Amino acid sequence: MLGEFLLGDGLYPQVRIKDDGARRGCALVDGEYLHVGLPLGASLPRDMARARCKPAGKQGAIMSDFEPVSGFVLPRFAGIPTFMRLPHVPLDDPRIAQVQVGLIGAPWDGGTTNRPGPRHGPRQLRDASTMIRAQHGITGVRPFQALRCADLGDVAPNPADVQDSLRRMTEFYARVRAAGVLPLTAGGDHLCTLPILRALAHDRPLGMIHFDSHTDLFHSYFNGQMYTHGTPFRRAVEEGLLDPYRVCMIGIRGTAYDSEDRDFARAVGIRVIPIEEFHRRSVDDVMAEARGIAGDGETYVSYDIDFVDPAFAPGTGTPEVGGPNSWQALECARLLAGVRIVGADLVEVSPPFDPSGGTAYLGASLMFEMLCAIVARYP
Repeated sequence: MLGEFLLGDGLYPQVRIKDDGARRGCALVDGEYLHVGLPLGASLPRDMARARCKPAGKQGAIMSDFEPVSGFVLPRFAGIPTFMRLPHVPLDDPRIAQVQVGLIGAPWDGGTTNRPGPRHGPRQLRDASTMIRAQHGITGVRPFQALRCADLGDVAPNPADVQDSLRRMTEFYARVRAAGVLPLTAGGDHLCTLPILRALAHDRPLGMIHFDSHTDLFHSYFNGQMYTHGTPFRRAVEEGLLDPYRVCMIGIRGTAYDSEDRDFARAVGIRVIPIEEFHRRSVDDVMAEARGIAGDGETYVSYDIDFVDPAFAPGTGTPEVGGPNSWQALECARLLAGVRIVGADLVEVSPPFDPSGGTAYLGASLMFEMLCAIVARYP
């Protein structure tokens, strides 16, 4: 079946979409198949057109090998759950050479200082993500046709040793980076982000867009404990993993021990957008500023589920009232499109405090939004 596809930036004003099963969702342009990741007849926004047109396959890879199992083929409550029903491709699998985006579980909460449980987050998020379908309901983006995605499994932490867990995670993500795979991680507590940054940013600092109730910029907890879920970004700045002038933290709120974290942010140049400012402005306006701060450079995205008001996401360890609703939370992630994302995470989902499963489903939906944003500008 062939159809018209409008790219929108004048590069290929109209191309024919090939949908013969083997190369579903590809455009044939000048004899070369290009992945476009949008449905037949779709129109592509001008500022995202170039990013969506990708060379199709390497070594004859067929996109359908990396597409989720459809709920029309196998009911979503059946089968072994993987992230978004994608194939499981561990790092030692030969197919890893074909994977572009790897969804990874980080089942560790050794940095938690309040309510524990995020170690169970990846398993719950996998289960919730079986509800994710192939096409974005608003933009029409089909990320699993645009990029080859797979579930890479879990990094194996040491629940009895914080430093060994950090080392193990750094080594795991170094292998992910060496394989040329962009990681999208489900945590785990927020300390998980530090070893990911150590692997992805060891040779140059990254920018970061950070959604959270808390800055996670404290120096230490409990008489000098330097590694908790409240300190990862202080360590990341100190270690040169983040360029503070390209870091934007959105949604910060709640009572505080003191102003040490915000004083540090001001001192090094981190932009903090507190929740009262977020609510005064539109989501569009806030995210335009965040994209401007990240600029054109490589950027990491870290999304703590406690950014969302606990009325909509109660299943987390350190909830703070007064946050955005679930629609605003999704909109923030959607408006990451255009950022040069080199990695992202969704952390702090705590299933023991999520009896309905609604927090996990919101978390899985946010991961899908971030995946669609990655598609908008890959690599």
